[in-house]
Amino acid sequence: MRVIAKRTLRQFWQSSSRCADAQGPIEAWHAEALKASWRNPQEVKAQFRSASILKGGRVVFNIAGNKYRLVVSIDYERQACFVKFIGTHEQYDSIDAETVQHGHSPHSN
Repeated sequence: MRVIAKRTLRQFWQSSSRCADAQGPIEAWHAEALKASWRNPQEVKAQFRSASILKGGRVVFNIAGNKYRLVVSIDYERQACFVKFIGTHEQYDSIDAETVQHGHSPHSN
């Protein structure tokens, strides 16, 4: 599975010192996603039991014990995973995971 784009994930953990602890868990998720070849939402759910499957190919992953949330759109046919949102659980609560289009939520230090 190609992940588009790791840069968005990197910018998130580098954007604020309070999110620096996200680097390890995000990199671990990224490594798993790269190795994956999911063909449908059920295969995602089988690998990541805590993932939430949404409409339109969207999936919400809990990162770092649910401290952070990652919303992706998966194109199973093309084997591509598009990052739509990465943020804290609190920031996630203020977005619509089914329609959000930006890479990450801004932080306040």
